[in-house]
Amino acid sequence: MAIVSFNKTVLHNLFSKPKTRKVEKEYPEGTRGHVENDMDLCILCGLCSIKCPTHAITVDKAEKTWSIRPMSCIQCRCCVDNCPKKSLSMGLRFQEPGSEKVTKTFKQSEKAIAAQEALMKAAKERAAAAAAAKAAQAQAQGNAPAPAPAAPAQAPKQEAPAENKG
Repeated sequence: MAIVSFNKTVLHNLFSKPKTRKVEKEYPEGTRGHVENDMDLCILCGLCSIKCPTHAITVDKAEKTWSIRPMSCIQCRCCVDNCPKKSLSMGLRFQEPGSEKVTKTFKQSEKAIAAQEALMKAAKERAAAAAAAKAAQAQAQGNAPAPAPAAPAQAPKQEAPAENKG
């Protein structure tokens, strides 16, 4: 008797429309979707690629690019949590599957590159000023000898010993 009931259900499902409908769903806040990068904030430190368990992220400092292989990403959020500048975030939409594996590459803008270079220059100047202030303070206290001059001092010339002629 169960087989007759089963056959009736199978025939009904073969010739009827589905009872469900496809709905575009908006996912709630906190849902893990795809990784997004704000390249104007990114400093290309590479921490995201180091922390990624699947090695889906690659950072090329020489080319100033950041790349991700979306189908290798497992949405674990390790990269987002470890980003020092908080340039990474998780989108609300999932990556649509495709027939071929792609790598999405993002390049830093010239404006962001110039801003980073200016920050590095300012940091080097502050470090040099702090070192000079520390050396001056040490010299004033008499704890350390005066800093070495910038140009090396030349040693006095030694004359060759004169030979005795006898």
